[in-house]
Amino acid sequence: MKHVTIRALARELNLSVSTISKALRDSYEISAETKQRVLALAATLNYTPNPYASSLRGKKSRTIGVVVPEVADSFFSLAINGIESVMKAMGYHVLICLTHEQFDNEKLILKEFQSGRVDGVLLSVSRETLSGEHIRDLAAQDVPVVFFDRVLDEVQAARIVTNDFESGYAATAHLVENGCREIVYLGISESLSISNRRMEGYRQALADHRLPFRTGNVVACTNDAAENYKTVKKMLQRKAPRPDGIVASVEKLTTTVYQACNDLRLRIPSDVKVVCFSNLEIATILHPSLTTITQPAFEMGRAAASLLLKAIKGNNVMSAEMVIPSVLIPRGSSTR
Repeated sequence: MKHVTIRALARELNLSVSTISKALRDSYEISAETKQRVLALAATLNYTPNPYASSLRGKKSRTIGVVVPEVADSFFSLAINGIESVMKAMGYHVLICLTHEQFDNEKLILKEFQSGRVDGVLLSVSRETLSGEHIRDLAAQDVPVVFFDRVLDEVQAARIVTNDFESGYAATAHLVENGCREIVYLGISESLSISNRRMEGYRQALADHRLPFRTGNVVACTNDAAENYKTVKKMLQRKAPRPDGIVASVEKLTTTVYQACNDLRLRIPSDVKVVCFSNLEIATILHPSLTTITQPAFEMGRAAASLLLKAIKGNNVMSAEMVIPSVLIPRGSSTR
């Protein structure tokens, strides 16, 4: 006989997995009528809980999972340092998992965590993530999830973010104030919350400075460095209107922009000025030095870890949100 799962009960009753799980645990959050419906169907279908998973969830692993798109980006490296500084002091191990910007990888990782391997999860979603069902499924197994940096708005969970809209605005306004009139925004996803909010700030800054917004100046990049190079190079070869400013929304695009400008013999900042969202330590020694929107990565990691600890202890932090501001640091790549 096929094993009946919580997900099967949820489909049959048109309820969420979380609701089914809470009803089976006799949670006060679920109405008596709903509990009766769930228990009746569970009895009819001979539903039995997974004792192995249940026993694991009843114990504490003293491990938390950190799920990030990559670690090559200095933001995530610094954030992980912040996370570990809190968790190790409290006797927790930190398990780092990379999605490589792929939604399928993210789903598999979170599904594995349902077994009780971790007590909680810190998550920064991939550029492909559009649906949050896998996150809700994990939370339904009493594994708390806290977003940091990259969030999924459709999922109600605690989050630690930075002021992406204001930062996108500041980067663009800085370029305008230094003489740019044709500013390009380089994004990495049309759905990723941080990319969209930074772009909204970019658009608002253009409007406030009475500059036109052109759809052709929003350039979609990917996770492929070679393709990004071709895209940015083609953009910089435009005759009219020729770009004279670039806002790069993620750190990985720094090398792409500098390489393309060098190969086209475009001088930074004389021919094109550049601002990048980046925490690169070598920003000061690049030629020219790189103007950055520097995110409080270490502080965000510490704050996210502290919030997750509260959730693991049973505190209701689902609606908690903390915004830690980023800082514009002008350097040689954008000044007159």
